[in-house]
Amino acid sequence: MEAQGTATVKEALAALYHQTDDGIRTAADRWLQEFQHTLDAWQVADSLLHDESSNLETLIFCSQTLRSKVQRDFEELPSEAFRLLQDSLYVLLKKFNKGPPKVRTQICIAIAALAVHVPVEDWGAGGIVNWLSDEMKAQPEFIPGFLELLIVLPQETSSYKIAARPERRRQFESNLCSSANVALNLFTACLVFDQLKGQVLEGFASWLRFCHGISASELASHCLVHTALSSLNSDQFLEAAVNVASELINVTVSRGSGGFAEQMPLIQILVPRVMGLKEQLKDSSKDEEDVKAIARLYADMGESYVDLIATGSDDSMQIVNALLEVTSHLEFDISSMTFNFWHRLRRNLTRRESYVSYGSEVAIEAEKNRRLQIFRPPFEILVSLVSSRVEYPEDYHTFSEEDRKDFRHARCAVSDVLLDATDVLGGDSTLKVLSTKLAQAYGSCSSEQNPKWQPVESALFCIQAIAKSVSIEEREILPQVMSLLPSLPHHEQLLQTVCSTIGAFSKWIDAAPAELSILPPLVGILNKGMSTSEDTAAAASMAFKYVCEDCRSKFSGSLDALFQIYHIAISGVGGYKVSSEDSLHLVEALSVVTTSLPPEPATRALELICQPVINPLQELIQQGDQVLQQVPARQLTMHIDRLSCIFSNVKHPEVVAEAVNRYWPTLKSIFDQRAWDTRTMESLCRSCKFAVRTCGRFMGITIGAMLEEIQTLYQQHNQSCFLYLSSEIIKIFGSDPSCANYLTSLIQILFSHTIQLLRTIQDFTSRPDIADDCFLLASRCIRYCPNLFVHTEMFQRLVDCAMAGITIQHREACKSILSFLSDIFDLSNSSERGTYRELINTIVLQRGATLTRIMIAALTGALPSGRLEEISYVLLSLSRAFGEMLNWARETINLIPPQALTDAERSRFLQIISDAALGSSLHTITDRFGEISDVCRRNKTVQDLVQSALRPHDLSFTVVPQQ
Repeated sequence: MEAQGTATVKEALAALYHQTDDGIRTAADRWLQEFQHTLDAWQVADSLLHDESSNLETLIFCSQTLRSKVQRDFEELPSEAFRLLQDSLYVLLKKFNKGPPKVRTQICIAIAALAVHVPVEDWGAGGIVNWLSDEMKAQPEFIPGFLELLIVLPQETSSYKIAARPERRRQFESNLCSSANVALNLFTACLVFDQLKGQVLEGFASWLRFCHGISASELASHCLVHTALSSLNSDQFLEAAVNVASELINVTVSRGSGGFAEQMPLIQILVPRVMGLKEQLKDSSKDEEDVKAIARLYADMGESYVDLIATGSDDSMQIVNALLEVTSHLEFDISSMTFNFWHRLRRNLTRRESYVSYGSEVAIEAEKNRRLQIFRPPFEILVSLVSSRVEYPEDYHTFSEEDRKDFRHARCAVSDVLLDATDVLGGDSTLKVLSTKLAQAYGSCSSEQNPKWQPVESALFCIQAIAKSVSIEEREILPQVMSLLPSLPHHEQLLQTVCSTIGAFSKWIDAAPAELSILPPLVGILNKGMSTSEDTAAAASMAFKYVCEDCRSKFSGSLDALFQIYHIAISGVGGYKVSSEDSLHLVEALSVVTTSLPPEPATRALELICQPVINPLQELIQQGDQVLQQVPARQLTMHIDRLSCIFSNVKHPEVVAEAVNRYWPTLKSIFDQRAWDTRTMESLCRSCKFAVRTCGRFMGITIGAMLEEIQTLYQQHNQSCFLYLSSEIIKIFGSDPSCANYLTSLIQILFSHTIQLLRTIQDFTSRPDIADDCFLLASRCIRYCPNLFVHTEMFQRLVDCAMAGITIQHREACKSILSFLSDIFDLSNSSERGTYRELINTIVLQRGATLTRIMIAALTGALPSGRLEEISYVLLSLSRAFGEMLNWARETINLIPPQALTDAERSRFLQIISDAALGSSLHTITDRFGEISDVCRRNKTVQDLVQSALRPHDLSFTVVPQQ
């Protein structure tokens, strides 16, 4: 059998690597992947690795297979197989001591995974590190292989490919911590081999986080530390030395309560060595990867020691100056490594928590001001440095889309740094630094010989990035900037940024003195932007929205001009290049201006806004039902979305309600003729949602007509958006007694039809949107009109429906179902519990054992681990509402086979549920459930075993008759 298996593997590998037929190669690849999951893979992979005739392809595949089997499927083996496996891997490690490296690495990872799985004692006294130490001393000819294993051990502690229990993983980490001195001694001994120095440094770096028991003073004098720091000046070992130095820096900030004082012996030798690399940053002959490594080290040092640096001492300012050197590097990838340091420094300098040790408010304020003054010059330099990073390259037009995306990302990163600087310098002071750049750039832009728009654009980009930090009372710089804008050339990218700048400073424009007469020429620029290109039109329409929002009072005498711009842009006939998406900014702009008007002029204004939106819809309707049914959805939704924007932003409930009533026949025609069209119905329901939200009880008879339309069409076309619109109606009208009859009928009809659609988990999976919106609606009913819902037969049927769908994989649908269930249990525990407690008791007690079993199945693998918090909350709510839940849980947990959960783990599982009932916090319960969940999901075999025992998809609920 084994011989047949090895032959088949060899044939499949030959087909995979040497066949030219893609179909054969794909089939071979599929077979090999499936083979890796079989029990035979253990013996076949091991046999081929020991076989001297195996070629490199076979060795690599089999070493990967054996590694993955040890990591993932170790529990498949009988307990007595450990020693045989250990011996075989040991022989293989020595066999591949000198390579091939890929094979040796896989064997090392397999041995490390084996060490994670089994108790320390199985490796003899002291565990695997002591065992390794003995082997290295006894057989020095195999040191390269043993050394790689020593390096791999700490790296594998955090590998969740290893299907080990959390408790076992913690024991392994504890063993590594207690063995750190042994490991460091082995690395030190290996330093005598020059060819192993790079590996030694790599291993030392990986072990440092396990050196908790070694003091800073011991490390400071350790041979390995001095070797690593001296290697910072070696091109050959620079990267490995940088990794060690970074880990050492991390060691000094991650240790216990002793603080920096206890770590000073190590810090005092680290910082000078790192600072000694400063000149290498400027060395043009230096390899770029080496420069990146040094820059990363400086960034790590700055971020780690930011609390010390923020004190503003002379030594700390030397580090700040070095980091400014890194920031000034021409390569953005290198320069940007420091950005997080500047962010953390800003946060430290400005937050109150940094100064609490100074006691009184007076002392705190004095120290804060002292530090801010010290750091003003570095942050001014920072602003000057990063502002040059956003200039459009001359060859930008040749950039690929990926390169353009990177450039946009860089500009966003610079914007964040500038905002950090404003917190230290103040917005007005930062503006002053940037205005100098703008003045210089304007000179080159207006030059008759070779004018350049890029420097002006980059200066304006930086200025608009800090707009929210600049005072609206600023009168020195911004008047000059605004007066400059109309004179700038209308290059597309420059015009786009000019429009964005106008929008960014809309609040300042509103507060500017009337005598400056700033607004008219700026609106003229926005007009130009809307007619230049789609990109400039996008920026101009967004800016127009901000200007209308913040300067609405200044437009009181110019409404006709505003509406003229609006009508031209919406109609698309006046040369504007505003896309339908960007036109929504103009709709919103006019809507907020309308909101500022008294009711009577607001009515007229709303009519003017709606005309270019509603007229095209009415024209389509007038062409007959056939035309309306066949027109592309886009021709309808572009106008309906504008209506949504109007109904959302015009804050005159009665005026909007009158408009909704007036336009309802148009909307109803679209409902009736396009109910089959999901895209149009979603757009129309969204529009109705905003109408209901804005108008509330002013909707009058229209709400009844809307409810009737929803009920009828939902039963015919199963559009989930009807459920979502109903949720909004329940939220607004649920507590209104005058609507009780309408809403009772709505609830009955919608839920009755939905339950027919969602009978099995397969139904839920095929209709996730309906499941999501159905249970969102059900939760709204519990919260806003429980009196119309909980006492009905439909409520009980919906609980059964929810139980059938709990394990749906669709995230939002699953969350809605779990939220509905937790809302039921919370209602049972609420102040209104007397009203509903008896009924909910009856429903839940009949279903409790089944529901608990499904929820525990969800926790242990039926749902993704990303649902853990929602599952935990349902279990917590259920346990607090029903004392019987502990017995239900015990019955379910006892179904889980012992191969998946030990007796101790079962007891711990039950204890978590008991603690949840007694009041443990959700955060604590979720963490503890998470560990049990990990145990049950530790590999596919265990997860399948648990789910096969609990069978959540096979459960059906039958009401037990009351005795």
